Amino acid sequence: MTPTELAPRFFIAVAVILLFCKGVAWLLGRAGQPAVVSEMLAGVLLGPSLLGLLLPDVQDALFPAPLLPVLYVVGQVGLVLFMFQAGYAFGAHRVTGLAGTAGAVSLAGVAAPLVLGVLLVLATSGAVPIRVEGASLGVSAAFVGVALAITAFPMLARIITERGQAATRHGTLSLASGAIDDMVAWIMLAVVLAFASGRSGPAIVTAGGAVLFGLVLWLVGRRTTAALMTARGLDDRARLLGMVVLLFLVAWYTDEIGLYAVFGAFAVGVVMPRTANTDRVVDTLTPVAATVFLPLFFTYSGLRTEFGLLGSPPVLLFALACVTAAVVGKFGACWAAARLRGEPQGVALRVGALMNARGLMQLIALNVGLEAGIVNGSLFTVLVLVALVTTLMTTPLLSWIERREARTVTTAPTQALAGWQ
Repeated sequence: MTPTELAPRFFIAVAVILLFCKGVAWLLGRAGQPAVVSEMLAGVLLGPSLLGLLLPDVQDALFPAPLLPVLYVVGQVGLVLFMFQAGYAFGAHRVTGLAGTAGAVSLAGVAAPLVLGVLLVLATSGAVPIRVEGASLGVSAAFVGVALAITAFPMLARIITERGQAATRHGTLSLASGAIDDMVAWIMLAVVLAFASGRSGPAIVTAGGAVLFGLVLWLVGRRTTAALMTARGLDDRARLLGMVVLLFLVAWYTDEIGLYAVFGAFAVGVVMPRTANTDRVVDTLTPVAATVFLPLFFTYSGLRTEFGLLGSPPVLLFALACVTAAVVGKFGACWAAARLRGEPQGVALRVGALMNARGLMQLIALNVGLEAGIVNGSLFTVLVLVALVTTLMTTPLLSWIERREARTVTTAPTQALAGWQ
């Protein structure tokens, strides 16, 4: 398909995605779900699982195979710009004593689901068709463990932002823990891919590149961004252009080292100076990115998912076991770690609920594994189901925690009055 033929397909596909996302968001919004969930679910419904099943010719015409990489790349633009805004918001709300607790929560949130995922694959070896021919059992088990250990950091950030909780302790703690969690998980994923390919180079590049990036950001990042935002010879358009160029350069670097573009964009947002010029740049970039570009990325992986594969009883049972291991390993472990660090019950429960969402980042890892030849269609679909379930349950869990606390607050005065009488 030539670029001339692809362009009109792209425009109609984007129009369909945006309108469909809006419709699904309206429906799920009535059930209390944030718009971010609808964007991920919309891709699944527009793919072979529903539209392709009911109207395969329409699905093929709307989303031909050559169009998928274009949707991915354009969606990346929205993701980078949104994560820059999330990092900027995160940097404005610091909580004292955060590092130790965030480290403990992220360690528990990585270790527990990693171990449970590995044990699950080892226990079901040979009974479930989830291994690619030629991939070792160890590589498959490690990949599932890493996939379950990942937190949907961008989705977590968006849920926190949409609920207006960026300034709360649980919101800031969840963002910090999620950032550490996913950085560690992506380094582990690079190690798994290195073992699968028989080369250690990619893992070394990711780990070394991350350390180098952190050092450069620490030493010159804040001064560079401050110079860009405060230089008297620049107007708003020049600052906007400079910021976009800087973000794309950082995204290129973090993508090249295998750490993924969102972390670079988030880190730049964190070190940005808090000025009126910066506020205007962020306010200009965020609306279009979140409204137009970002939904394209959330729908991308759904177009590659086939829930019809869950018709096999062994695969379905394995999927249910994966969902259970994911929730127990992430929600349970993060809640326990936060409580052990002295966090109140309400904060610990909210952190567990937010860290349990996997959506976007797990979908990214699945696509990496699929391209690397260590994930087959069945495993891809199973782990997409894990991503959907753990993300869909986030908002109901948060609402339940809020209702629980409200009941506690209203009950306490009544009990105190009864005791006084």
